[in-house]
Amino acid sequence: MVRRCGLLTNNREPVPLKGIEVELEVKDHVATVVSTQHYENKEDKAIEAVFVFPLPGDAAVCHFSAKVGQTEIVAEVKEKQKARDEYDDALSSGQQAFLLEESEQSPDIFSLSVGSLPPGESASIRLEYIIELAVQADDALRFCLPAVLNPRYQPQGSEGGSVQVTSVPASQVPYSLSFSARVSSPRQVSKIDSNCSLEPLQYLNAEQSQAVVKLAAGHKFDRDVELLIYYKDAHQPAAVVEAGQAPAKPGTLMGDAVVMLSVYPEFPQAVMSSLASSGEFVFLLDRSGSMGCLINNIKKSETRISSARDTLLLLLKSLPVGCYFNIYSFGSRFEHIFPTSVEYSEKTMEEALKKVNEFQANLGGTEILQPLKHIYNQPCIPSQPRQVFVFTDGEVGNTKEVLNLVKKNSTSHRCFSFGIGEGASTALIDGLAKEGGGHAQFITGADRMQAKVMQSLQFALQPTVKDILVKWDLPKGVSVTVLSPPLTSIFQGQRSLIYVQLTGQSSEATDGCVSVEYSLAGHPYQNQLHFALQPTEETGRLTIHRLCARTLIRCLETKETERGGQQDETVKVQVVDVSVQSGVSSSFTAFVAINKASKEAVQGPLLRRNIPTPSINYKACLLMEGATKKSKGSIPMMKMQSPMPPTYSYCDSIQMTMENADQKFEGGIFHSLKMRMRGSKKKSAPSTRKSADSCVEKTLASSSPTDPWLQLVSLQKASGSWELKPTLAAVLGKTSKEVEKLKPASANENVWATILALVWLHGFKSDAEVEWKLLARKAASWLLSLNAPSVTDCVVAANTLLGCNVQKDTLGL
Repeated sequence: MVRRCGLLTNNREPVPLKGIEVELEVKDHVATVVSTQHYENKEDKAIEAVFVFPLPGDAAVCHFSAKVGQTEIVAEVKEKQKARDEYDDALSSGQQAFLLEESEQSPDIFSLSVGSLPPGESASIRLEYIIELAVQADDALRFCLPAVLNPRYQPQGSEGGSVQVTSVPASQVPYSLSFSARVSSPRQVSKIDSNCSLEPLQYLNAEQSQAVVKLAAGHKFDRDVELLIYYKDAHQPAAVVEAGQAPAKPGTLMGDAVVMLSVYPEFPQAVMSSLASSGEFVFLLDRSGSMGCLINNIKKSETRISSARDTLLLLLKSLPVGCYFNIYSFGSRFEHIFPTSVEYSEKTMEEALKKVNEFQANLGGTEILQPLKHIYNQPCIPSQPRQVFVFTDGEVGNTKEVLNLVKKNSTSHRCFSFGIGEGASTALIDGLAKEGGGHAQFITGADRMQAKVMQSLQFALQPTVKDILVKWDLPKGVSVTVLSPPLTSIFQGQRSLIYVQLTGQSSEATDGCVSVEYSLAGHPYQNQLHFALQPTEETGRLTIHRLCARTLIRCLETKETERGGQQDETVKVQVVDVSVQSGVSSSFTAFVAINKASKEAVQGPLLRRNIPTPSINYKACLLMEGATKKSKGSIPMMKMQSPMPPTYSYCDSIQMTMENADQKFEGGIFHSLKMRMRGSKKKSAPSTRKSADSCVEKTLASSSPTDPWLQLVSLQKASGSWELKPTLAAVLGKTSKEVEKLKPASANENVWATILALVWLHGFKSDAEVEWKLLARKAASWLLSLNAPSVTDCVVAANTLLGCNVQKDTLGL
């Protein structure tokens, strides 16, 4: 028997990928990422290594090169089929070749092929991309290095080819990761937080405007690497001008100057102080099997579905009186609580909560397209702007179909999206919010879903901005071409980016002006920004140009997908032209590099080695104590090439025992990978399904919230009030006698109960204020509407009873 040494897959095959080094450079809110992958062939035959891995969905991939020995081969961007042909021809002739291509169905998945790596030889692959950092609700800039690639569910009959992904549990990833970040800004870097262990932050200058940080040793591939960067006095409107590339022809994207405009609207306080009291709120919740997984890898953490139930409780309690709502849930099929959206009342709220409390992760796969179609087919309610909230772990394969549907209906709603858990598709979550004019949030690590969702609800309750118009005032001789899609929504304090190309020159004026005009609460407003036309950014890396190219490519690709899968050759030619000209990848192009300096041809057939990618959620939910239950209406998932082991449990924090966990999926993304398979084809194992239930989920289903403050929230009425009942006293940690004894004699029972609840929230749960702020505001509005004479006495008595010191003004009274 042959004994293999070194790094092995679960099929006992050597892994040629030894390690990944990632260097991040952040300048203000733009990040450049350089990832170097080190390969080594320790076998006695030549190999072809194939690595399918995630990248951020909006990354501009702009460089790909390979270093073999002392020879560096820089790849070129070419039309995808041409690049594939060149790669295959090179391998057939015994040359070394390298291919990097983007998924045709989801721009956050890439495939790297390292071909003809001879025995004993090493190769280093360098990949570079640029990305804007998203602004979070607490003003942090978020960078995420995707490390986890979970299976993507491909609905039957959906568009697209097939994908093959080799996946192993995160604890068994057979290669290392090193990560370092350098941050610089005109403003002070206040702090950098992460979901991973970091070495101490080091400042590089006295102003603390430059800093470096590194990932601590021993990183485990059980999570994406997330950085939250905080600047002092950050997020001011700005226009960054970058000069064109000298050799490029004037009048072309790369030959002209470009501008990246950052818009941060500040709305009048008088308008922002009154949140909307109307709207149609539609909540769309993923109930596929993977939602039964733990929300993070911390011991005894809750499952995704249980956290979603608690979140829906908060949402329903926080909705304004007078609005309409409905709740959809989906898996391989979808359900809705009401036939159409209903008016928010005590009766409809209680009916919805009763059904939400029974939600389990038992609807099979992840088919989000059909419920979205059903929502959009419902007529809008007059004077009730539609707001759609989507909760999903983002494991879908038909991303572009979904985003195209959202874009088609973007004028009738705003879409707020939430990616739950590690490995959620950035292309899907960010795309839903971008195309739907809303806001995206990711819930990972120790994040509380409730806090992030309530932040988004506050955005949704902001007055709707209408009639947005961007005007450019430029000197004579200078014209502007807008590369970004039109602005359809802006939010208080949130950044919007606009990219434009400047053609021509002016010998007189050196300044330009841009105005953003819009209507808010029936009144016209305008924000202006004056900026210098003189380039403010060096042209070495052409950072802004490549972000412009990425933006233009995505706009053109969206046009192509709007034709229902019928390829428009004109659009494709435009995409290929921009991609090749700028060196930025697209769904129609690929990077290809041929080592023409290699003197000796590689002889014989190549051994194919699939590099395993970390995968967490799918198996954790699928392999439950021997067998899974079949859920009604579920349909087969992607085909699995290797049989699944029968034992696995999250209960009591049992560790994964995953022998033979190598899985290769078909039905999704890179049809070329399947076409280039060398050697005999293996038969697929019987298709499997997403799990209906998990051992964790069984213990939590149909249970009331256990957190005292969530119990308190569950007792609130739709009007915003609480009733004086023994259950309220118990949550407050008091007896009914104690509560009744201190009630002011003239006080109404419900007024007393409501003030008790508000004082308790402010006194004991101030750290979670973002989660209960809206429902507390609703309670205060209810009290003010009564004009009750005993409010002051009740506040004093409540502080005495609860041992707090909360002022009446703090309660909004």
